[in-house]
Amino acid sequence: MIRPDIHADDYALTKNTSLDMLECMRSGKLDSISIVTNMSCFEECMELFFEEIPKLPFLPLLSVHLDFVEGRCLAGREKAPDLVKGTDDLMGLGWGGLFLASYLPGRRGRIGRQLTYEIKAQLAKGKKAMERCMEIAEAAGVPCAQKGLRIDSHQHAHMIPVVWEALLEAVREEGYAVEYIRNSKEVLGVFLTDVSLYKTYRPVNFVKNRLLSLYSHKVDRHAAANGLQPMYLWGLVMSGRMDRKRIERLYVKMRAKADRDGRALEILFHPGLMLAEEVTDEVAREAVEDFYRRGDRHLEKAAVLSMKWGK
Repeated sequence: MIRPDIHADDYALTKNTSLDMLECMRSGKLDSISIVTNMSCFEECMELFFEEIPKLPFLPLLSVHLDFVEGRCLAGREKAPDLVKGTDDLMGLGWGGLFLASYLPGRRGRIGRQLTYEIKAQLAKGKKAMERCMEIAEAAGVPCAQKGLRIDSHQHAHMIPVVWEALLEAVREEGYAVEYIRNSKEVLGVFLTDVSLYKTYRPVNFVKNRLLSLYSHKVDRHAAANGLQPMYLWGLVMSGRMDRKRIERLYVKMRAKADRDGRALEILFHPGLMLAEEVTDEVAREAVEDFYRRGDRHLEKAAVLSMKWGK
């Protein structure tokens, strides 16, 4: 039986998002986190993290949270002109644009190469910061289990075909030793076993679940070919509303399914809240109102801090 991985996304999205996540880390409740590298607050948030590491019970596993839908293009306009909008190198293609590029022959190769440049830039920046984290942990005697590079993405964009191909190309060209790439594969059947919860789910999240499931097979094949642990993700259908009550209703079934299938189970939370004064052009306005500033994010934080997950 594999112990579930309690994970939080979006460190360095904003300062307050990061402070909320640091509180969860101090409690020893987060096994892993993802770090956004292309926001203007990145350096400030990482300095907060560096200062906190000696006080942590252990250093969570750290992933680069690749972001192609928000933030700034790190590769720059010259190398990735189709990924940006305006004059400030803000990401402009969006999830839908990346999806369409995967199925337009005239665009797929061009966008793919630009994505490779951008992925290289984000991975390099994230890897440098993570190595600094691990150095601080080692010097302070803080346990750290990470060995190689870990990768996931904002809004699971790395699952989109053109992005996935660019990601593998960037990893190959840079020769990175990768120990984890998230497979956003979530079991739908478990949610259907409890009729009383049906009305608490957002219908759009079922669409996300099914679409990402279609793209999950290539990630499974990559994991099998490269000796990576196969996994399930839990955090799509309940995205933004991973509260303790519903988690407790489904936890035993979700974990049993992962165990039967020989997969690790990553339980995904977004416990950080963006403050009103932190809203900038780097983030999408619809995401701010629908997700980043919702009180549900503190329900997720409360769930992380209060749950006992067992062995």
